[in-house]
Amino acid sequence: MDVIIKNPNILGGTPVFRGTRVPIKTLFDYIEGGETLEEFLKGFPTVSRESAVAALEQAKHLLLARPWMRHSMGDNGHSYPLSDSL
Repeated sequence: MDVIIKNPNILGGTPVFRGTRVPIKTLFDYIEGGETLEEFLKGFPTVSRESAVAALEQAKHLLLARPWMRHSMGDNGHSYPLSDSL
């Protein structure tokens, strides 16, 4: 069973953790902001550790499944997908 759901009746269809109203984006915002998984879980006790880890694994799988190539444009070192569509 997926840990991430999209339902138009829950936060207008924003992807959330199953059984909660916690947007998946919140987990990524915490991590991007330098917070730990533990801090996220303390802030959102309705999200289980297993669900958070499964969401990260799902995101990792989706990212690694895409064909990426290294494309240097000056010194920025950004990576771009081989196709224009994401």
